[in-house]
Amino acid sequence: MSESYDLWVRGGTVVPMVKDGEWFTGDVLVRQGRIAAVTRGSAGEVRADEVLDAEGCLVLPGLIQSHVHVVQSLLRHNADNLELLDWLKRRTWPYEASLDGDGVEAAARLGFAELLCGGTTTVLDFGTTHDHDRVFAAAEAMGIRCLSGKTHMDVGDGVPAGLLEDTERSLAEAEELGRRWHGAAGGRLRYAVAPRFALSCSRRLLTGCAELARDNGWLLQTHASENRNELAEVRRRTGMGNIEYLQSVGMTGPDVILAHGVHLDDADREILSATGTGICHCPGANLKLASGIADVPAMLRAGITVGLGADGAPCNNRLSAFHEMALAGTLHNVRHGPKAVNPWTVLAMVTRTAARLLHLEETVGTLHPGMAADVVVLDGNAWPLLPGGDPAVRVVHGASACHVLHTVVSGRIVVHDGILVADDPVEVTRRSREAADAVFQRMEELVT
Repeated sequence: MSESYDLWVRGGTVVPMVKDGEWFTGDVLVRQGRIAAVTRGSAGEVRADEVLDAEGCLVLPGLIQSHVHVVQSLLRHNADNLELLDWLKRRTWPYEASLDGDGVEAAARLGFAELLCGGTTTVLDFGTTHDHDRVFAAAEAMGIRCLSGKTHMDVGDGVPAGLLEDTERSLAEAEELGRRWHGAAGGRLRYAVAPRFALSCSRRLLTGCAELARDNGWLLQTHASENRNELAEVRRRTGMGNIEYLQSVGMTGPDVILAHGVHLDDADREILSATGTGICHCPGANLKLASGIADVPAMLRAGITVGLGADGAPCNNRLSAFHEMALAGTLHNVRHGPKAVNPWTVLAMVTRTAARLLHLEETVGTLHPGMAADVVVLDGNAWPLLPGGDPAVRVVHGASACHVLHTVVSGRIVVHDGILVADDPVEVTRRSREAADAVFQRMEELVT
C-alpha cells in the first residue's frame, strides 16, 4: 500500500539550502505541517490530498525577511524624495499617529498579502505604538510565520503626541502582547521587542526593552546606524557612537537584530562580531532614502550574521525578497569587485542564514525531513530564468516576485498559481483603499 501525505510537491528542481551548490530533480512530501521526505527523483507511488506540479520549476525553502514594517503599507508611494529623518518626521510618524485599529489591520493584511505572493513565508516585523493585536490577528488568519512587536517611543524631536508613550506603560503593553501572542498559532507567531531607535527612546526605555526581552526569551530588534545625521545626533546626545551606545544599554547580543548598519566602522563591526549581534541588510530602502550602502562583505569577513529585508513599503516601495537579493548580489561589486557576495551566500540570507538570525534554524530555512513545510515554487520557465543554470544565480539575478507560483506555510497552501488563497484579494484591496483614504484625511488634519 502506498504511503499517504497531505501535500506532494512533485517533479521540481529542489534547492534544499542545507548546503551551498546542491540541487536535484525530486519531490517534497508533507504530512501534518512538516516535511516528511525530500526525494531525489520521483517519490514513486504515493497518495496525497493535494498535489503541486513543479515540473520545470524551482522548489525552495520559504523565503525569510529579517526586517519589514507591514503596518506602513498604506503609505506606499506617498513618502518619496526624502532622507531618513525628514521621511520620519514629515511622513511616516504623522501617518502612524493617524492610523486607527482598522487602518493597522488593513495595512497588515496588504503587507502580508504582498509578502506571501512574493514567496516570503517568515518575517521579523516592526509595528507602530498601538493596536498591535490587529497585526498578530491578521498574521494568524493569513498563515504567515511572523515574529513581531509593537514599537516603543517615549522621546524624540518631531514625534507627534499620538506616538509619544509613557515609558513604563509602553513596556507593560509589550509584555501583555508578548504573553498573549508568543507561541500562538502552533508556534507560528512569536514576539520580538521593538524599540524604534536610539533617537526616539530614552535610556530607561532601551534598557527596559532589553530586560523585557531577556526575561521572557524574546528577540530584540531596532534600527541602527542607517543615516549619518542619525549617528551625529546620537553622538551629540550621548557622547558615544551608535553601536557603542546600544551596547551600553544592552541592545547587542545573539538575540539582537539591528536593521541597516549602513555606517559602521571597524570598532562597530568588532562589537557586533564579539557579541554575536546580527544585521539585516536593507539595500532597497537604503538607496531610496539616500542613506548609503552597507559594507556587507566587511560584515561577513568579521563573522557577523547578515539577513535581508525590504524594510517598509513607503521607503522601498516593494516588499520583495527578490528585489533585495538582486541588490545585495550586485551593489557590493562596485567597491569589492565582481565576486563580492556569492549568489549562494545571498540566497542563504533569505533562507538558512536568516533562520539562524531569527533563532528558527530548527524550524525553517532548509528543506529536509522534520522541518516545517514552508516552501516556495518558482516558475522556472519564466523568461528571465531561462534557459537554465545554477539555481542561485537564476534566483538572485533573474527572479522576481511575479515568478512565484505557489507558497506554502506549515503545509498550508497560501498562494496557488500566483493567486492569494489565504485571504480574499478583492477584500484586501478594497479595505486597503478605504483605510488609506481615511488615514490620509487624518494626516492632513494632523499636519495642519
